[in-house]
Amino acid sequence: MSITLIRIGLFLLAVLSPLLTFATLWQIKEWRIDRLKEHLRSEGYIRQLIGILRPVILVITLLSLQLTHLPTYAYIDACIAVMAGMALLQIIGRKQRYPRWTLKAMLLVLGALCINLALITLLHNNNWTLVGSLLAQPVILALVWALFLPIDRIMKRQMMQKAASLRQTYKNMMVIGITGSVGKTTTKELIAHLLAEKDIIFTPAYVNSEMGVSKWLLSELPRHSTDDALIAIIEMGAYRKGEIARLCGITQPTMGMITYIGSQHIALFGSQDALCNAKAELVQYLPQTGVAFINGDNELCQKALAHTKAKHIVVGTGGHADKEAFDIEETGTGISFRVDNVQIHVPLHGTHNVTNVLLAIAVAQELGMDTQAIAKRLNTFTPPSATFSIRSERGITILDDTHNASPESFRAAIAWAASQPIKQKVLLTPGLIELGNLEQTIHRELGSQAAPVFDRIIVTSKKHAAMLEEGYGKPVELLSSKTKPLAAGDLLVCEGRVKPSSIQSLLV
Repeated sequence: MSITLIRIGLFLLAVLSPLLTFATLWQIKEWRIDRLKEHLRSEGYIRQLIGILRPVILVITLLSLQLTHLPTYAYIDACIAVMAGMALLQIIGRKQRYPRWTLKAMLLVLGALCINLALITLLHNNNWTLVGSLLAQPVILALVWALFLPIDRIMKRQMMQKAASLRQTYKNMMVIGITGSVGKTTTKELIAHLLAEKDIIFTPAYVNSEMGVSKWLLSELPRHSTDDALIAIIEMGAYRKGEIARLCGITQPTMGMITYIGSQHIALFGSQDALCNAKAELVQYLPQTGVAFINGDNELCQKALAHTKAKHIVVGTGGHADKEAFDIEETGTGISFRVDNVQIHVPLHGTHNVTNVLLAIAVAQELGMDTQAIAKRLNTFTPPSATFSIRSERGITILDDTHNASPESFRAAIAWAASQPIKQKVLLTPGLIELGNLEQTIHRELGSQAAPVFDRIIVTSKKHAAMLEEGYGKPVELLSSKTKPLAAGDLLVCEGRVKPSSIQSLLV
């Protein structure tokens, strides 16, 4: 069969939607093959790679056209047309997911489209190859990613070396590194708020990787003189051993803290010991003249102290700490406690945040602030959005903890909800990811802990719904257009990566 521009156009449109969808997913996983593999293992390879609807429609189209006894190319053209129509409807109906159009995303998507163009141009008579390519967009994108990988690594290495060299020119800059399974963002914001009168810079939301921090340093530092006595507060995340060590090599921290070590991303590390060793790379890097701040309420954090020669300050709520909180209370406007015989009130909810506040207090005191000034400053703190923040909409109280999720933050949300004098309590969650072999156990435990607290559990993931239901002991609800909305006076706890549209659908 001869090839036409219309056939080429329909084919490229047909592959565009699955290509963009997979590119969006992979970008969310930071273009990392390890995170993508764990997501596919958890959520299902077939459903995530090729979906359900497209294969079914292709089979139905082929079966129905088989009855007409048309030539094979007519079947193929019909399949391409149907897939193109689906893609067009997705785009017009604003249902299509798009990656953020970074240079890398544009190059990978464009490269995949070029391969698709070559397929339709050179193999237009090989009809079944074309049908296969309609479902093989993840493979094609992965091929482009693999071809681009050596160049990508060279560019990353050069950027990180450039950032490290630039940082070295700022001899008077003090770097405070923050890592941990949970609490990094909250603690960073607390420290930044306390030190606001000093010359500070701090990483923006979601910037905590080697590349993210390197790009930020390259854009932020040139705005300041190399003679400035800057204080840089830097979040440090990791999914593998050695990543925090490389971040330290770039940023050269003199102060470092570990907020909490739990089960977040344990599937990527393999064990909590491996996770602990990875987080401990921060305090291990600190010079002997540096200071390590540790959450003493967490056993694994205390274990990390063995890795540092720096001075260390341990904070906690259960005794045997250098900086300890007493008389802890959750109020309607935040948390209150006493430290150094000074009463502290922070407009931040959840008593699990007390250790984060203590870490921030310890840093501020180390930098010369007195406790009375710290208390006054903390009283004006504004929590980061979607990080255990509370608001009211249409008479419904909402706990929004959708910035990130971990078993620890999930348990804290359940505990907070249990303390609220509200009759009807509803939990909305997609469940948790990257838990490896602990996935079922942790979800069952969370369901069991939620059972005496929540009247309803609404889940956006069918797989995690079944796991939570085991522990909950009664049916949970899958979010749909038929899900009963909440009423004024109810409490809605949103835990995990819940879309704003999903929250709004329950407030009508």
